[in-house]
Amino acid sequence: MKKYEFDWIDAFSSAPFGGNPCVVVHDAADIPVETRMQLVRETRLSECAYLVPSDKADFGVRYYLTYDEIPLAGHPTIATVASLISRGMAGPGAFTLEVGAGVLPIEIAEDHTITMTQQAPEFGERFKPGLVADIYGLDAEEIVGEPQIVSTGTAFCITLLRDKDALRRAVIDPAKLDAFRSHVTHAQAGIMEPFLVTLGGETEAGDTFSRLLLAPPMPPEDSFTGSATGCMAAYLWHHGHIAEPSFVAEQGHWMGLAGEAKVEVLGPREAITGVKVGGKGAVLMSGEISL
Repeated sequence: MKKYEFDWIDAFSSAPFGGNPCVVVHDAADIPVETRMQLVRETRLSECAYLVPSDKADFGVRYYLTYDEIPLAGHPTIATVASLISRGMAGPGAFTLEVGAGVLPIEIAEDHTITMTQQAPEFGERFKPGLVADIYGLDAEEIVGEPQIVSTGTAFCITLLRDKDALRRAVIDPAKLDAFRSHVTHAQAGIMEPFLVTLGGETEAGDTFSRLLLAPPMPPEDSFTGSATGCMAAYLWHHGHIAEPSFVAEQGHWMGLAGEAKVEVLGPREAITGVKVGGKGAVLMSGEISL
């Protein structure tokens, strides 16, 4: 077995025990894909990040779920950069990070806020509200507008709910999620979930509040989903649900893992060029792992 350096980072949080945790493994190019996914299962996290060489960017990294690679993941991106900062490998300024979806521009502020610029959104299929509502035991009338597949690197079905009462009552039915995925023609249908969002934060600082409920073998719920936040921001701006392109997104508070991101949609509603999603990362633990 070989030893690898790792950091456990709580992403989208300025202090430990908030946001969304992620293990970041360094110099991981020789770790087999199945072992990468086994580590995710062992940690009981939703994803882990593995730093690898890149000939396209300053750093390369790959993200894995329990059962597959994910091309873009927001909280592992924040975690990866926070790990680089903690080890003196990156500091305030701009650099690039190659992920499965391509090259991400990264900015680090003096206060170590990390901002990624996700790619221009691709707007895909729309669905009847009842089709998505049925997955969660909700009524079609509790969904505003039509749920739609949006991708800024990883695809989600963005679903705007009427209020937090509906958001709180949502309970996922894995069989109905699988049935819904059978209606999706997007290339990422197998890893795609609806992302449920409401307008209005859980705190006075927030402007939106969201949940991502997950089916086995994943954990039951994601505490902060940075990739989905980018897709959600593009959807809300494009369809006129928010008045300003910059806002604060909140997630995870009902799980005791409060997370926050500063979000900015770039470009006009009809021609979005990208989405900035920024937050901090806190190092909870560091050490060596034998794989």
